[in-house]
Amino acid sequence: MKTQKESVSYLTGNMKKIAILTVVLLLASCTSRTILKKPHDIIPKDTMALLLADLFIAKSASNKKNLNNERNINYAPLIYTKYKIDSTRFIHSNYYYTSKLEEYNLIFTAVKAHLKEQKKVLENKIKTDDIEREIQEDI
Repeated sequence: MKTQKESVSYLTGNMKKIAILTVVLLLASCTSRTILKKPHDIIPKDTMALLLADLFIAKSASNKKNLNNERNINYAPLIYTKYKIDSTRFIHSNYYYTSKLEEYNLIFTAVKAHLKEQKKVLENKIKTDDIEREIQEDI
């Protein structure tokens, strides 16, 4: 006959095995390898990168005052108009690319490069404007 300690030890050991099995099953079920069907009107990768970069800029600008001293403006519709798409097409394309992580990482690498390039251009423009302002003040 088993003692109470042996029974508890047996149950604890089995519970650990069940817990480990449950965690493994949950982790295995959470990793999705689902690749969605490519939409017929998908936004090309290079355009998607430029679009995402513009959307990031628009989102960051939404909290700044514009020329009319207004804040919290949604500039996304202007970006969609610029690229001649609608929000549904963007959502479907973005959803598709997120199912293909390698491609999505390439797109975001291009987004990052584009944003860095834009930053350099703006910094150079600010320097040029500052120099011109100093020249005007000296005259």
